[in-house]
Amino acid sequence: MGATGPPVADGTEPGSEPARPSGLLDVLGVASVVLDAKGRIVLWSPQAEELFGYPAHEALGHYAARVMVHEEHFDLVKKLFADVMATGRGWAGAFPVRRKDGSTRLVEFRNMRLMDDRGDVYALGLAADQTTVRRLEQDVALSTRVIAQSPIGLAVLDTGLRYVSVNAALERINGVAAEEHIGRTIGEVLPMLESAPLESALQHVLDTGQPLVDHPTVGRTPADPHQDHAWSVSLYRLEDARGAVLGVALSVVDVTEQYRAGVETEAARRRLALIADASARIGTTLELERTARELADVAVPELADVAAVDLLDSVVGGRRSSPDPSEPAVIRALAVRADDAPDALRAADPPGQVARYGPDRLVTECVRTGRPVMVPQVKDEDLPRIARSPAAAALLARVGVHSYLAVPLIARGEVLGALDLKRIHNPLPFGEDDVLLARELAARAAVQIDNARWYQNARDTALTLQRSLLPSHPPVTGGLEVASRYQPAGAATEVGGDWFDVIPLGGGKTALVVGDVMGSGITAAATMGRLRTATNTLASLGLDPAVLLEHLDRITEGLDHSIATCLYAVHDPRQRCCRIANAGHLPPVRVRVDGSRELLDLPTGAPLGVGGVEFTTTVFDLNPGDELVLYTDGLVETRSHSIDERLDTLLSILDDPALPLEDVCDLLVRTLHHPDNHDDVAVLIARAQTED
Repeated sequence: MGATGPPVADGTEPGSEPARPSGLLDVLGVASVVLDAKGRIVLWSPQAEELFGYPAHEALGHYAARVMVHEEHFDLVKKLFADVMATGRGWAGAFPVRRKDGSTRLVEFRNMRLMDDRGDVYALGLAADQTTVRRLEQDVALSTRVIAQSPIGLAVLDTGLRYVSVNAALERINGVAAEEHIGRTIGEVLPMLESAPLESALQHVLDTGQPLVDHPTVGRTPADPHQDHAWSVSLYRLEDARGAVLGVALSVVDVTEQYRAGVETEAARRRLALIADASARIGTTLELERTARELADVAVPELADVAAVDLLDSVVGGRRSSPDPSEPAVIRALAVRADDAPDALRAADPPGQVARYGPDRLVTECVRTGRPVMVPQVKDEDLPRIARSPAAAALLARVGVHSYLAVPLIARGEVLGALDLKRIHNPLPFGEDDVLLARELAARAAVQIDNARWYQNARDTALTLQRSLLPSHPPVTGGLEVASRYQPAGAATEVGGDWFDVIPLGGGKTALVVGDVMGSGITAAATMGRLRTATNTLASLGLDPAVLLEHLDRITEGLDHSIATCLYAVHDPRQRCCRIANAGHLPPVRVRVDGSRELLDLPTGAPLGVGGVEFTTTVFDLNPGDELVLYTDGLVETRSHSIDERLDTLLSILDDPALPLEDVCDLLVRTLHHPDNHDDVAVLIARAQTED
């Protein structure tokens, strides 16, 4: 499509206005003179008057040789004139002329014979100052040589933005012969290039005359159709001496190396940023699934469009992996993330699912060999080795998975699983730089995943031990309705210290116990189990609560310097009272049947294991319908509130003595257990029954 703009300078467009003079002849100042057959001047142009200094009335009718040529060349000029008139062959040469003012100037002459319709013969002489002619010749020669030999691609486009001329450098850059450029637009010559922005810029320069310098352009040309190149393009409007618009000059400098260096630098910066991001985002907790999700979240979309984190099932179970190349790999999917690709999500193994992958699967190869597996260009025959099933392979084909990479998750010399990556929207295939980045991410994440799985295994072990040591009690015993809750800590190292117990005693009495071993983990759980056993044994002797705590104190001293808090209460339904002794534990709450509630005022005592401290038994009444609430510090302690505030909150929650005890337990744990408190929680509530 042609461009609109100023009148075309060459005047060749059909129906166009008469072309304006280019101004070149004006620059040369060409003088024209017509002589008759005898050599007399019959026509004299204004340029001749300027060149030779004679006005027309002084030149017309005179012999040209005497007016135009230095006297020393008269004879030669006469002979050349006679030859032209006789033979019709023109001649050219340079002669010094003496101007009217007496000065001498070297002038270029062109002479040719003319004939009118009557057969009369004339001579046309064209003359120009030789200095001006030489200067223009040098300018043209210099321009021609510069354009031809320049390593910069140069072209001229007309006002329709079609190529008029192209130098050799641009031929090489475009991979198109010069003659195939002429008369065509940039888009027609380079169909692989997104030419619209460049053509818009050309039109702007043509319309406004404002040059555009170092305009960046990236794309592909027939010279290298398989890789992007980068060019710096400058555009200038061309005008003649009179200001008529001729078109646009275009210069192209190949800056691909600088562009690629910049791309590589930016890629390196982004890789470093991604690694730094991974260091901050992966491993924020010791939860295995969350750590895997964090790895997938970091990988998408910076590195891949789809990421899956898979672990060998034996690793999740706490066993060392033992790869066997001939057997399927039993893999548990932990996390999957896709960027705007729901079908790719459906094609992935759902998190938590265990699958058996055959030896031919690429992820199996990755975990068996402990080496990355990359398929830069995924073909149809590759998809069955990537996808979990034929249906999943069809989904991946439909969403356009074109590149695949799996890197092993290796920690402490053991292959844990694999980070599985796919590209859909990102048009670039995975390359060696991506392998390095993926391996770095996988290595950092693998350590966190390994920590998380061992902590999880340790937590499961401690929790199993803890739960096995906690009692199962009937809902009603010895005139008491009883409910309890145990909330384990969130991390492996914090499980195991809290316990409670309900111990039937002779005479219809019931012992209520709640305690907290200082420390955590399996050691604390084991200590708790020993103290619970000792408490049950001592309780069967019918000891006073204070005496029982003194015995427990001596036992605790011998348990590897363990320390524990403990509250021991004995309920007597006949006396409607509780005898309570405290060893450094938080006070229980008594809730009256009328709704009033209070923290029982007990001598605090020292924790068990301190040694040499006497304990005191305090008696409180507990009438039918009254409740006694025992708990460990994990229920009420937080980092941001004082213990008094939290105990006041506890009292405010216990405002409905008619609420079922199971609901009261749930309400307390749900309302009071603060997310930033990673301690165990034990709650034991007893409500005195009405006597039959």
